[in-house]
Amino acid sequence: MKRLLDIVLVLASLPLVVPVALIVSIAIKLDSPGPILYWSPRIGKNGKPFAMPKFRSMSIGAPVVSAEQFLTADHYITRVGAILRKTSLDEIPQFWSVLVGDMSLIGPRPLLPIEKHVLKLRKAAGVDKLMPGISGWAQVNGRTCISGDDKAALDAEYLEKQSLWFDIKIIGLTILKVLKQDDIVH
Repeated sequence: MKRLLDIVLVLASLPLVVPVALIVSIAIKLDSPGPILYWSPRIGKNGKPFAMPKFRSMSIGAPVVSAEQFLTADHYITRVGAILRKTSLDEIPQFWSVLVGDMSLIGPRPLLPIEKHVLKLRKAAGVDKLMPGISGWAQVNGRTCISGDDKAALDAEYLEKQSLWFDIKIIGLTILKVLKQDDIVH
């Protein structure tokens, strides 16, 4: 049921998302050299690695570290990238990951392979068995402003509470967070 809902919602959003994606793509190309998309290495369901697309918001050569550890991010974020991150528009390409089955709309956010501590905590709690999401319980409760331990605890709470209604609640809270631009470090 969840997979069907993911596909239906992504397909239904395409008339709105595609024109925005085209405008964003043009803006990225005009702002800085390099590709439009950045394929971020992530850890998915059952520890399986996959490449997660995002609109590129940084200049070429930026280090690959978690947002919490990236103390010099402002030196690498492009002008358009700053807007994309603030509005969460950089996440739009992840709808592709939902369509191909690497992600869900809602679930624990896929981590970078270097985030070993949180990956270990998730595995111990059984969270690694879940499909990662574009947004999740940890994102609406602090996003990148919370510790890895808190993220793992919130992900474990999601595992316990997961249901269609809980996912709908998280979608609503995600929309509010994006509109208010809450909990964005950089």
